[in-house]
Order: sequence, then C-alpha cells, then structure tokens
Amino acid sequence: MAKRIDISGLSAYYSAFKAIDDISMTIEPGSVTAFIGPSGCGKSTFLRTLNRMHEVTPGGRVEGKVLLDDENLYGSGVDPVTVRRTVGMVFQRPNPFPTMSIFDNVAAGLKLNGVRKKNELNDIVERSLKGANLWNEVKDRLNKPGSGLSGGQQQRLCIARAIAVEPQVLLMDEPCSALDPISTLAIEDLIGELKSRYTIVIVTHNMQQAARVSDRTAFFNLAAVGQPGKLIEIDDTERIFSNPSVQATEDYISGRFG
Repeated sequence: MAKRIDISGLSAYYSAFKAIDDISMTIEPGSVTAFIGPSGCGKSTFLRTLNRMHEVTPGGRVEGKVLLDDENLYGSGVDPVTVRRTVGMVFQRPNPFPTMSIFDNVAAGLKLNGVRKKNELNDIVERSLKGANLWNEVKDRLNKPGSGLSGGQQQRLCIARAIAVEPQVLLMDEPCSALDPISTLAIEDLIGELKSRYTIVIVTHNMQQAARVSDRTAFFNLAAVGQPGKLIEIDDTERIFSNPSVQATEDYISGRFG
C-alpha cells in the first residue's frame, strides 16, 4: 500500500559541505511527484535521503525528519536496510546484475529476504515482470543474462526488481536520461500505471516529462555555486507550469536559465 511522506527541516551534508538546506514538503500517497531544477541544486541528493542511501556516501549525513506515514525513517533503532526495502530506488542508468539471468535479477532481493520456495519465486518474478510491462518480451528467455536486453528493457527489468520486494514508495533518479524516445515513452506509461500502487518520486531534467507524468512538481534551486540547494516551491504540476508563484520557477521553466 502506497504511503505518505512528510519531510520537515531536512538538510543533507557531504562532510562539512551542506548540499541541501532546510527542506520541508509532503508527498501524497499514490501520486507522482517530480523534482526539477538546474544541475547541482541537490535534487538527487534529496531523493537519496528518502531511503537513507545518502548516508552510504562517505561523509554523508542528514539533519531533520523524514516520516513514512508516522514512522521517522531516521529514528533511533530504524534499520536502513528495511527502509530501502520499503522505499525502492531506480537509478539513472539501467544497472541489472551483469552475471545474473533475467529471472535471478528480479529474484535477487527476494532471496536476500529469505524467499526460497521455487513456486513462490516463480509467481513473484512473473507478477513483477508483468507489473513492469516486460513479461511478454522476456518470458521465453528468463534464463538469459539481463545485460543482453536493450537499454529500455534493462530499465524496466530494474523496475521489476525494485517492485518484487513490494515497496510502498518508488524513487526514480532520471530513469529515462540514458534511453531513446520510444523507451522513454514506455517508462512514462509504466509510471502512470504504477502510481495506483506506489508513491512515486522522480528526478528529471526534462520539463515535458515532468509535465506529462507528475501530479505535483517541486522546483529546486541554489543561490550561487557552493551554496546549498533549496526548495523554491512545490505545487500541482499544472499550476507550476502555467502559473508558478515564484519568478525563479517561471524563469527556469521558460528556459531563461538552467
């Protein structure tokens, strides 16, 4: 079941450098929220704080709260591995495990979580590949390497791998930036189908993509190079692209900078 995310007063650091400053927002369950803004303004860093991936980076630390429904993901005693199972992530470039088959790519997280029965694995792998709109293309070659698929198929394989462990939230960091237009459209269509079951957050540099796939859009910016990124505004996507509240948002969307 999709979950609501409430972020309050969140700042993220790389050692002494503050990358993002004092961000607060609510991400509604069962919706798609897009993060836009110029390169270097902290969008991907912020995304990685939502499943505690940021702290994997040397020197990475966070101040503030991230509540998944009512649970603080940074609370004492909260297991980061459990957080990352609940809040799945799809990266910029497709990253199937190169030595594994298509089947084993999808099953990898399940096996780590203790699923061993062949029938159960078969059912979940099939369901996940269908959920990623990939089953019909690969059902006759599940034992072939995942790395042998096209780029768009590999990205859908990574989405199948992410949803196999039944997360409540799906984070996507520029999931289409390495793909051709046809594969990009397939991923965008898939996002529209998945949002009924997951809360989805996507980072994108493509304004048209943000307008097409998201319900709400958040614009990030930074005052100057070396300064932390800030949330400038967040609103319904239609309003952000037609009548933003802040001049800097309009300037960015209209291509005056960025």
